[in-house]
Amino acid sequence: MTTFEDFMALVRTEVGLPLTDEDAHLPFDQLPEWDSLLLVTLLSALERATGRRVSLPDVLQAACLHDIYALVAVPA
Repeated sequence: MTTFEDFMALVRTEVGLPLTDEDAHLPFDQLPEWDSLLLVTLLSALERATGRRVSLPDVLQAACLHDIYALVAVPA
């Protein structure tokens, strides 16, 4: 996964919420219907999509989806 658009497409597909790219900068508590179970679901999906482990402690420190993207993005 190299692009932010790919990341957000995966987020929308895996968590089932109609989030916009702009929503990625909102704190998790401001995302409609967001909860900790969705975070775990996303973490699992990211590990499948990237083929590598994603640090749970790092994900838990993320303030928004964009922060998680920064953790998993692979430069082109």
